[in-house]
Amino acid sequence: MNIIDKIKQAGLIGRGGAGFPTHLKWQAVKDAHSKIKYLVINGAEGEPGVYKDKYILVNHLDELAQGVKLAADCISITKIYFYLNPKYFDEYKKNITSSFNKVGLKGKFELFKKPSKAGYIGGEESTILNIIEGEILEPRLKPPFPTECGLWGQPTLINNIETLYNVSLVNKGKYKNNRFYSVNVNFKNKGVYELSSELTIAEVLKKTGNYPEYKFFVQVGGDAAGEVLNDKQLDQKVSGAGSITIFDFKKHNPEKLVKFWFDFFADNSCGQCTPCREGTYRLREMFNETKSVAKLLNNNKLSEIIENLNLTPFCALGSSIPMAISSYLKNVYNPNK
Repeated sequence: MNIIDKIKQAGLIGRGGAGFPTHLKWQAVKDAHSKIKYLVINGAEGEPGVYKDKYILVNHLDELAQGVKLAADCISITKIYFYLNPKYFDEYKKNITSSFNKVGLKGKFELFKKPSKAGYIGGEESTILNIIEGEILEPRLKPPFPTECGLWGQPTLINNIETLYNVSLVNKGKYKNNRFYSVNVNFKNKGVYELSSELTIAEVLKKTGNYPEYKFFVQVGGDAAGEVLNDKQLDQKVSGAGSITIFDFKKHNPEKLVKFWFDFFADNSCGQCTPCREGTYRLREMFNETKSVAKLLNNNKLSEIIENLNLTPFCALGSSIPMAISSYLKNVYNPNK
């Protein structure tokens, strides 16, 4: 059985956040009629609250290298670009080079440092292609998808670090449908855990010794675009990039939290499309005028902007912006707490 069939049988999906079946991506690039094909390893990790890529680089680098080698051989990859968070690039480039050379990839890969100012949008897959090509920092229109028209117009496979690590486990028959969870909390058990992807949020917190005894809420998937849920809504799987951040309901500051979200997205919008550029600017402006979540809710423009951000941005990152604020207001916010 070849590696793509093994990946299909294992039911492996991408761990970059979208959850797309890995075998379909691989097969599309393999079947593409081109002598030149590229592999991009996405190690951007720009979502706050997520640090599983760093954990893999420290603890499972050899397995990651093996997964990359399997992809390169299976798809006849011409060149590999390891697109890496700048903090990780400087710290781990030597170890990465050693591990990749050891599996026979010497001369086939290039470590590419994510620009320090690329921000959140710098982790979107088509934006990565533009950055590597030296083009403007913004996402591309899809279709065509990278699998058919990626780097320099050639078929390109883009996989997250965790996905390629899992490929090596699949090849060895050791894949158990696990995923990595970044658990953020002011407990001694904060950290990254490799557990079943079938666990609910509540089960992950209990298994890791991080289930609070006080009233709390969580943000799941990432600390920027992740969904906010109260402690009665935890009977569901962890979404997105796999993080769980715990907040003390009584001690948290609603204004501080909402300001963080609005500032983050306004600062990280690439500015390419009007809904995202103007929407994030207006949200921050509206909040700064009142500095109050309660007063913000009285502004009838709030729902209009959030609806536009849900439906009209150019890329998926833009449309994910409303998730945090909308779910927080619906599931958690209580002006009389």
